[in-house]
Amino acid sequence: MKDGWRQRTRSLLNKPTGVIHMYADRYGLALSTTSADARDAYVQGCDLALTFYPGALEAYERAIAADPGFALAHSGKAQVLIREGNVPAARAALAAASNLAAGLPPRESSHIAFLELVFAGRTDAAIAALYTHLAAWPRDALVLSTAANPNGLIGASGRLGQKHDIAALMDSLAPHWGDDFWFLSHHAMALSEDGQLAAARPKIERSVAANPNNAHGAHGFAHVCYESGEPDTARAYLSSWLATYPRDGFFHGHLSWHLSLFELQAGHWDEAVRLYRDAIALDRHSGGPQQRVSDGAAFLWRSELAGHPRDAAAWRAIYEYGKSALPQPGNGLADLHVILAQAVMGDDAGLDARVRQMEALAREGRYPSGSYLPSLSRGFAAFERGDFSAAIDALAPLAGENERIGGSRAQHDLIDFTLMKACLEAGRLEEAQRLLGTRRPGASGVPVIGIAAAH
Repeated sequence: MKDGWRQRTRSLLNKPTGVIHMYADRYGLALSTTSADARDAYVQGCDLALTFYPGALEAYERAIAADPGFALAHSGKAQVLIREGNVPAARAALAAASNLAAGLPPRESSHIAFLELVFAGRTDAAIAALYTHLAAWPRDALVLSTAANPNGLIGASGRLGQKHDIAALMDSLAPHWGDDFWFLSHHAMALSEDGQLAAARPKIERSVAANPNNAHGAHGFAHVCYESGEPDTARAYLSSWLATYPRDGFFHGHLSWHLSLFELQAGHWDEAVRLYRDAIALDRHSGGPQQRVSDGAAFLWRSELAGHPRDAAAWRAIYEYGKSALPQPGNGLADLHVILAQAVMGDDAGLDARVRQMEALAREGRYPSGSYLPSLSRGFAAFERGDFSAAIDALAPLAGENERIGGSRAQHDLIDFTLMKACLEAGRLEEAQRLLGTRRPGASGVPVIGIAAAH
């Protein structure tokens, strides 16, 4: 991270002698702390949290130590903890912020109230509050960060059309952000996911040039390359970028997963497996529980679609970890990958139980993707047992609804590739050809063994 944030963020208001100084964050938003040390530590925590570099939690702790009554430092800490999968500690940190919210300025009070809705799982109310808050304070980066990515608040809402909604949100905020590197990286990602590649490319290039020390910039660059069919460019960029990114950086595992996809596509199986063992496997991944399960299971499943041998021990590890770390359904993208592990391990009872839980939550309006994932799970179970016609019957009617579970187009390709492989295995070549013909223009290749017959 580049120094200089102290100079960029210091914003003492001109006050008469005897009046308490106020401070501002890097985006010009006033902070209700009278401690310069608390402000400095908070801004550093935000810089690290927003760019996915290590040390954010410790910085927020320093801010709290300098000013225990600084509510936003507690809420910032809560956001980092929830990202890491430490739910009890995250809830405790947010409760501390909430207990300090009385009498706060409107922006900080609204900020904390919004996070309370997010943590409570009140998705529709949180999305409504998001738009209201950003209309008043469009440069509140920590609030925006909860929704500016495919796995965020809007992305996990279960709504069709949410990729366009995220892009439209970022478009509406762009005039307030100028060439800020962090905003540009998210704006580019949103545009790429919405199919607006020509608009995304210059933004991601400006972002990574302005500050290469931003994991979201590297992530956005990988996605733009994936959607543009530029695997060699992505491989060169990610290999170089990951060499200087801390191993405990939250996105080290996930960006290694992206690189592994490009290696699979290039036919570099040995390098893909090296990446898996070095940075994607459970004991090496730097992310939280949901990301560990999703990236690990996705790599193993996609490598098998590409014709490589099954790693039974790795699948068992993911299956056991998923049972302990993600015992209840909640996040559609993570649930998909738990289901994959259950199918591979032949845990029909566990899979049926999880499906029933999802269906019960959906009936109560508490599972955003509704019946989509239970239906999808039947297709994957059929595929795993070799009943490819049944897999097609389950998966084909769901085509075009992948975004309901959240996640990126690159992650959704696992579903589409599985359907293509089922068509090939069932001898339904025309259907495989039709799926290839409707694939989004420009996207990276299809590393599925036997797919050449459908071209």
